[in-house]
Amino acid sequence: MALATRGEPVYGEPTADGWRRWDPHRSKLGAMLELGLDTGFEAGDGVLYLGAASGTTVSHVADVAGPTYAVEFAPRPVRDLLTVCESRPNLFPLLADARQPASYGHVVEANLDVIVQDVATTGQATVALENARFLAPDGRLLLSIKARSEDVTREPSAVFEEALETLESSYEVLGTRKLDPFHEDHLAVVATPRAPPAE
Repeated sequence: MALATRGEPVYGEPTADGWRRWDPHRSKLGAMLELGLDTGFEAGDGVLYLGAASGTTVSHVADVAGPTYAVEFAPRPVRDLLTVCESRPNLFPLLADARQPASYGHVVEANLDVIVQDVATTGQATVALENARFLAPDGRLLLSIKARSEDVTREPSAVFEEALETLESSYEVLGTRKLDPFHEDHLAVVATPRAPPAE
């Protein structure tokens, strides 16, 4: 049984009877689901997707989610993303930097159910902290940490440990899993916002 969603094809994925195969080799979130990680992601959820690129994964997300805000920094892939949005009226592309959520805070609604983060930059945990403002108190962060984007000279395990320590200031980590064999030197993280301290 293969992971699939119903929607218009985007990246040459196999299709049958309106279903499109969600290729875990092309998608970190797809790999999380394929490996059985409990993401808490459900149909109809409101989603903020950070690092949407040309739309490979976010197209699958939008096939099943509610309002889906797709943030991408590079203009070239955003042009492809616009085409993906044509058949998905719930998918909203945003040409913006995920490290600067104030630049799209006036567009993205608060109390979303899920943040999916797949950005190739240093300080990936910090990006998650900065965007926590959009997440509902019982929402989920689905983060893919790319060790080589943080520091190509360090052992991935050390990079992952440091990122998790950073996350713990604002998130409770519910689960982690390396994404081998689909994505080398990547760690999937599922987390939920920490409740503010009682006054």
